[in-house]
Amino acid sequence: MRNIFILCALILALGVALVWRGTRSPSKFGTFTGAPKAEVADVISRPQAFLHKTVAIDGDIREQCVTMGCYFYFFLGKNSLRVDLQEIAMTAPRRNGRPARVEGQIVPYGDGYEFVASAVEFK
Repeated sequence: MRNIFILCALILALGVALVWRGTRSPSKFGTFTGAPKAEVADVISRPQAFLHKTVAIDGDIREQCVTMGCYFYFFLGKNSLRVDLQEIAMTAPRRNGRPARVEGQIVPYGDGYEFVASAVEFK
């Protein structure tokens, strides 16, 4: 009888672990290429210097798209950098307030610039 309880507990634990792993959102989207690291402050203050160059940046996610998570912002004081994820993750997990590492390029967007991501890792 004791062996049956132990076997049932093991099967239950394995089932819970598999369900948890299957429902957990992925934390990486796209493929990182090892692009040189840039500071968010530099990219926000001098976007022309990074125009169409692939770089990696780290920052805290703010104001992420609430419907699909397909974009978010990195802030430097009152200035912000829009990070577009649509090419790699049209639906991304919402991680507002958490850090992220992003690789991609600065491109013109409206009256300013945005960072188009080719890879993102939510930390």
